[in-house]
Amino acid sequence: MGEVGSGSSASELPNAPKFRTDRSHYRAALEQWMRRAHPSRHGLTVTDIEIPVSTGFSNETVILEVAWTEGGSDRTERYAVRIEPADGGMFPPQTPQCAVSVELQYRAMKVVADAGAAPVPPLLGYEPDPDVLGAPFFVMGFVGGRVPADVPRYTEAGFVVDEATPAQRRRMVLSAIDVIAGIHSLDWRTAGLAWLDPSGSGEPTTALQIGLYRDHVHSELAGREHPVLHAALDWLEANDPGDERVGLTWGDARLGNIILQDYRPAAVLDWEVCALSPTEADMGWWLMFDRMSFDDMGIDRLDGYPTRDEMISHYEQVSGLTVRDPHYWEVFGAMRFCTIFIRLGDRLTAAGFVPPERNPAVGNQVTAALAALLGVDNPTPDLLAR
Repeated sequence: MGEVGSGSSASELPNAPKFRTDRSHYRAALEQWMRRAHPSRHGLTVTDIEIPVSTGFSNETVILEVAWTEGGSDRTERYAVRIEPADGGMFPPQTPQCAVSVELQYRAMKVVADAGAAPVPPLLGYEPDPDVLGAPFFVMGFVGGRVPADVPRYTEAGFVVDEATPAQRRRMVLSAIDVIAGIHSLDWRTAGLAWLDPSGSGEPTTALQIGLYRDHVHSELAGREHPVLHAALDWLEANDPGDERVGLTWGDARLGNIILQDYRPAAVLDWEVCALSPTEADMGWWLMFDRMSFDDMGIDRLDGYPTRDEMISHYEQVSGLTVRDPHYWEVFGAMRFCTIFIRLGDRLTAAGFVPPERNPAVGNQVTAALAALLGVDNPTPDLLAR
């Protein structure tokens, strides 16, 4: 992925909003919305619309180029619009106070931006009215840069492999971990994030997160069996290390959600799974993706790319926090990732991309990775690999 907004064609995405490929609708509706939101921008016109391909799982994105006159000067800017998916987000809602995924993202990003805790794109506004685009959405500034790709994985092809020097790879990884530590430095109570607390009592816990995911898995499976995922939930519940340091967690902490400029984070994206939970959850997710990007793919670690121990040590040094039991939090991350594959697999089946007998909601590479982390048999093989 070269810039934020590049990726797969909109028409390929299952369960897209009804206006997903209608550029003329987007142009007219967003032009009117931006004129209302910014009346000082005279002659505002949407001059270009891009509906990019995405390798992500939940966000619908539209890129706009907008021209206007302000203060006697002609201006042109690009913006990204994130639209609520037709069937909601991929992860369980953290709180009924904010059940709309794009609203949660917008509110969390605004808190992070106001606190200077991490670089995020400039935010223009949130629109809850579904009549404008067919679903709620928010608008943010377009940030140019490079994003390590998911397909093919950035550890096997692309600029991280072909262009980056060992020093640049090291800078990329460690500066991304600096950003994670910055997010965790935020005091969620004083920052006004109480609305994100699933307990409603000011005491968010790991047990609450496990309960949210257990309920979500039960609902998503709708009576189907998923022995590895159920084993993971039971194991996590039995081995809960407690809640030494609860804070705001990004939730999807990985290189594929960071726009890089000169191999440093320019903007952090995809906040739909942010939560109040032990901060180790982000490092577990990060380490899980590291394992899947190297070990599980049989790829040797790239020159200059920090080891897992080096990444943990760097995080602890810059954050002042300890990553207790990294294995636990990696299992926690793999459980969460496995959960979203239920809905993703169902989307792929419903859209005709995968035949039902291949059961991609259960038989997939993430289930296999989770089984390996738990040290249990995987009775449902990765059918997508056939």
